[in-house]
Amino acid sequence: MEAKAIAKTVRIAPRKVRLVVDLIRGKNVAEAAAILRLTPKGSSVVVEKVLKSAAANAVNNNKMEQKNLYVKEAYVNEGPTLKRYLPRAKGSANSLLKRTSHITIVLGERE
Repeated sequence: MEAKAIAKTVRIAPRKVRLVVDLIRGKNVAEAAAILRLTPKGSSVVVEKVLKSAAANAVNNNKMEQKNLYVKEAYVNEGPTLKRYLPRAKGSANSLLKRTSHITIVLGERE
């Protein structure tokens, strides 16, 4: 059995979120939540929210045991990029790419 939660179009660059997601892959849900609470990154708040959502999906929808859950898969894909422009000297402009992320967490149950 698997339970899944996805957060789409989160306004944090995928490269930054992957640093946090790599910390929790393969861990128990309780241990992963503790790691995320103590990680001083902005994306750890969003990843913790997705983790709690996946755990709630597992318990309420799939009738899985809370204490047996672990992070089976955790990955971050790139979402749509917002393109903005910054004025520069002599009437020119530089482009700014504001990147977004799709965060996916899949939980499994250990025997």
